[in-house]
Amino acid sequence: MGIASNGPHGHLHGKVGNLVFYMLNGQPVVRLIGRKGKPSTLQLANYQEMAVTTKLLSNMGGFIKLGYGLQARGTVHNAHNLATSYHKKHALTGQYPNISIDYSKVILSQGQLPETADLKIEKLAGGVEISWDPKDDNVLKYNDSVMVMIFFPESGKDKEYLNIARRSEGKCFIPLNEQQLKEQMEPYISFIAADGEKVSDSRYLGNLNGKGLNEAEKQQQKKYEQVKTRFDQLEASYSKQMIANYGEKPKDKAFKYLEKEYQTLKKQLEHLPGKPG
Repeated sequence: MGIASNGPHGHLHGKVGNLVFYMLNGQPVVRLIGRKGKPSTLQLANYQEMAVTTKLLSNMGGFIKLGYGLQARGTVHNAHNLATSYHKKHALTGQYPNISIDYSKVILSQGQLPETADLKIEKLAGGVEISWDPKDDNVLKYNDSVMVMIFFPESGKDKEYLNIARRSEGKCFIPLNEQQLKEQMEPYISFIAADGEKVSDSRYLGNLNGKGLNEAEKQQQKKYEQVKTRFDQLEASYSKQMIANYGEKPKDKAFKYLEKEYQTLKKQLEHLPGKPG
């Protein structure tokens, strides 16, 4: 039941038919409810776009709050809404059902603080070092904080650093374990004023270690390895029986079943995706 708490001309609150009325960030909102039919390809694509975007932003709530919070002030939006909207529209690549992130288009903060020159990243023993021009002038201050975000798409164990250094230091070191140093890395850096009133656009520092396997490719590789393991077992048994029979095929049913499966898997492996290398 909908309730008109502000009179007959006010905004309703609650359910009326297949409509639900409620307040969102101080604004009256209405949405449609009911059973969904079979989704179209466009709807499925939209679902995947949202899922991929949500996964990207899931481990960086603090970074997004600082990176988009200034833009959200005085609007009905919040920082996460703005970040989701940007990345869904501009940072995705591919067509359904193979939509993925274009990491070169990811922007984790947007603001008026100018970008910093001479940004570099380097892999060292035990971690990565990020460096920049530490100059101090009327706009870029020595006490600006440095924020760093590193995505690890293969493992999903992303790292968020909201105050890892000061601009005046000119560099920072991020310790990583041996496995992380081998994984695909997508690093970003932003600068934020000490009082939090200005933030720079984030800068993409470039891919490290190349592109790893996405989830679909991992499943394909797993399937290939399972089929290859079974094929290797059959091949060993097939060869053993052929040798024992001096190159002639045994005429029993067991060998015929063995040969049929052996030939089927051999042909399957020729076209099955997921082959290493």
